Amino acid sequence: MTDLNTVVTWVDVRERLPRIGIPVAAAITGRYPADSATASDAALGEEFWLVKPMYFTTRHESEDGTEHRDCFVDTDGVVRLPHGLDSDETVTHWAELPTLPGKMTHIVLGEDVQPALRHAWGARPLT
Repeated sequence: MTDLNTVVTWVDVRERLPRIGIPVAAAITGRYPADSATASDAALGEEFWLVKPMYFTTRHESEDGTEHRDCFVDTDGVVRLPHGLDSDETVTHWAELPTLPGKMTHIVLGEDVQPALRHAWGARPLT
């Protein structure tokens, strides 16, 4: 059986930022808007601190043409700045995402996928 445990090391954004382009888990803090359609009724207007997958970049241009520097971007293109900068939601900490189970990489492509999955699941090759 492949060891599926991992250790996460959180880094304070005030101490160090990630390398450009690497995927990270980002701890984000802010306040849910009082009129948010996505937050539960109980969370409306409340502060939050949550984790989202993001990547870090030194330059990002939003769809509206706004240029951001030294920022974190999520899969929806939402930009969040490191804590301490002027932003409604900021990233307080980040951690490198774990590698795939049983691998030392974050991605496997093509014909290597099924053998990697079988290895992670501890299965024997199909005959």
